[in-house]
Amino acid sequence: MSRRVSRRTLLTGTAAGAAVALTRFPAPAVAQAVPFKLGLLTVKTGPLAAGGILMEQGVLTYLKEKNYTLGGRKVDFISADTGGNPAGAKTKAQELVERDGVDVILGPLAAFELYAISEYVIEKKMPTLSLAAADNLTQRTPNPYLLRASATSSQATQPLGHYAATELKLKRVVTISEDFAFGHEQMGGFQASFQKDGGCVVNKLWPPLVTPDYTPYIAQIVACDAVCQGFAGSNPLRFMKQYATAGLKYPVIAGEAGADDFLLKSFGEEALGLVSAAPYTLDLESDANHRFVDGMLKNYDAIPGQYAALLYCNCQVLDAGLQTVGGDARDREKLMAALKLVTLTDTPRGPIKFDHLNNVIGTIYIRRVVKEGAKYGLKLWNKTIHTYENVSQFWTWPEKEFLAHPVYSRDYPPLTKC
Repeated sequence: MSRRVSRRTLLTGTAAGAAVALTRFPAPAVAQAVPFKLGLLTVKTGPLAAGGILMEQGVLTYLKEKNYTLGGRKVDFISADTGGNPAGAKTKAQELVERDGVDVILGPLAAFELYAISEYVIEKKMPTLSLAAADNLTQRTPNPYLLRASATSSQATQPLGHYAATELKLKRVVTISEDFAFGHEQMGGFQASFQKDGGCVVNKLWPPLVTPDYTPYIAQIVACDAVCQGFAGSNPLRFMKQYATAGLKYPVIAGEAGADDFLLKSFGEEALGLVSAAPYTLDLESDANHRFVDGMLKNYDAIPGQYAALLYCNCQVLDAGLQTVGGDARDREKLMAALKLVTLTDTPRGPIKFDHLNNVIGTIYIRRVVKEGAKYGLKLWNKTIHTYENVSQFWTWPEKEFLAHPVYSRDYPPLTKC
């Protein structure tokens, strides 16, 4: 059964609240009598929980801003905890659809979760606006009911590979990331782009998602110019501290989650100089981003990163699509067609639009962790040092050439002799 909790309870952000598997946020009586039912697949337990809780806060920040209405419909919002595993994602998706009767699903968080529910989403013709980055679901095996306003796993690391080779002038890099789909696809995109521009990946290391001690992996980082880490959730904190403790001096670069802005409050000196690539950055000077950040601070006293920002963007897309169809979500094909045509300029991440495979085209920001310019009481700051505009999931490769290759994986691209 779902639990109804007051908004006061939610705002406390307690550990007990984070463990609730399914939470319903009843809408205020502000619009039509029949509410629009919005479901969220997120993670509130395990190593990915920090990001998952921020996902929920990003959705609620937008709903509060819009007085719990989307497309003229009052919203009944239901949040489900997948536990951060494929089976949990499938079970919670089924509950949202078959028990709660949601009109649209937001999420899930992890690529392996999205792969696990994709066939079910197609079977039920359930419009799904995902944070999860599972590359192939907008590439070789596209899901017609999936729209991604965040990024594929490799969409940020492909520009990072280019920047590392052409601007940082790196030649030899060791990659390290969790041994799951998001990590594989991130590092695959980095490797392909880095090597295209003259670099070489000398080793690829794959710790399990739950790894308390990275020391055995850090010991294998040798004979390189830099390390590229693709950790997610709170794992970047543990890795960077253990990396510094081990005394390694190779510079570190990171994918979109490896230096997420929400981590800045917990990073120490070990993170100084960390260069990352992401579809959202806290330092973006725009009215839309200021409004979003102010909302997160007001509602949750939380410094947001991409987990919250990209769910807020998904809500903006959904709101715009629903307005196009007059708030009527019964015809799912019509709703999906409207969502695919959404183009926005006023999102926290900047302008976005979608390609013909339902994946976002937007800006990727290259940032460096510095001390100067920090705001919101932070001691460290992700300062944008370069931007790549209108970045597609195919980077600079022709689409047909890109899709002719296998999906990025643990072993593709393969290691080659440097």
